[in-house]
Amino acid sequence: MTESQIQASVDNYHSSEAEVWYLKTIEFGEGENRKSTNIITQNYNGPCSFIAICNILILRGAIEILPPGRKTVSYEFLSQLLAEHLLMTCPDVDISAALEILPYTQKGMDLNPLFTGAKSFRPNGTSGELKLFEQVGIDLVHGWLVDPESPEFEAVSQTQDYDSAVLLIAEVDHLTKGQFVLEDSDIPQAGSSKSPMLSDKERSKIENATSIRHFLDTTQSQLTYHGLFHLASTTKPGTLIALYRNLHLSVLYKRDTPDDPSLYSLVTDYVFLNEPSIVWERIEDVDGGMSTFVDSSFVKSSPAGGDFAGRTAEEALMMAQSEFYPSDPVDLALAQQLQAEENDRLRLERIYHAEQKEAKRQEEIQKQQEKEEKRQRKERKKKDCIIM
Repeated sequence: MTESQIQASVDNYHSSEAEVWYLKTIEFGEGENRKSTNIITQNYNGPCSFIAICNILILRGAIEILPPGRKTVSYEFLSQLLAEHLLMTCPDVDISAALEILPYTQKGMDLNPLFTGAKSFRPNGTSGELKLFEQVGIDLVHGWLVDPESPEFEAVSQTQDYDSAVLLIAEVDHLTKGQFVLEDSDIPQAGSSKSPMLSDKERSKIENATSIRHFLDTTQSQLTYHGLFHLASTTKPGTLIALYRNLHLSVLYKRDTPDDPSLYSLVTDYVFLNEPSIVWERIEDVDGGMSTFVDSSFVKSSPAGGDFAGRTAEEALMMAQSEFYPSDPVDLALAQQLQAEENDRLRLERIYHAEQKEAKRQEEIQKQQEKEEKRQRKERKKKDCIIM
């Protein structure tokens, strides 16, 4: 067998493996409503948005995977199950349009959260994933909210969303000739006389961008305490919703019991397929350092790891394959540092693309100005000729 044939065989194996997801049996429900059910686990390439939708509908009892002893499911099986659910329960929904949206959920959701509203998103592109959540009756939320009492609130609330924040940072970096992103010790602030070439409006932009960058730097887990408290206080007991965080969707649940106001995230990592004691993660802080895992009865479990501190199933699987679990405080700190560095890389990447867009925009403005100046010169020449 040639090297190319071996590679093709490996690629086909991973492709087929990515299309099949293993089922995990858990107990869910309070009191008489408690029953055994199968949830979908997420493997290396598992589409978190599609899996989150299906798991919420499964836990709600809206759809059921049969037969009960089934071990795996495919995208085709689940999409047909979801289409049948929409057909039976949502007669006003355009099924063909919903089915056209479904394939996009396999690639993950690149949404643009607004920092002032837990249910507020500006979608990137026109794939319509937000519409799909509306059609199946699932609330999509995030906790990346700015605290109204914080110094950054005014600047962040004016910018509103993440993509606009990145564009402003890119614009200011272009304005300061690359100083802002890499080194800001000499960046002129509003009211400063360091750079007389900058207008008051430009200095104000720099000040706002500084506040926004501080907010992004201090909320790299994409969950703030203000956002966490807001979700905890507004989520109705007994409800299942989808939480968007770090380009990842998870199932969020608040128990219908007065003695437990905590929020729980469903652990769907494939690495915990055979761990019945790990079913939910209790969200107790914004970076996962204090979060604990619990079983189906919400009793604390002993193992540690998995979809923790914003990590995805892909990262959890890679950890499992390398036999590395950050249960030790030093290991956990290292894992969180790596996650923070990855967030920085993604943010700088988006800033770079935004800078390219801003540079192109400035170039177009310059061309338009030169064109207008040329036109005005021609007009003046014509007038001079007429006068003579």
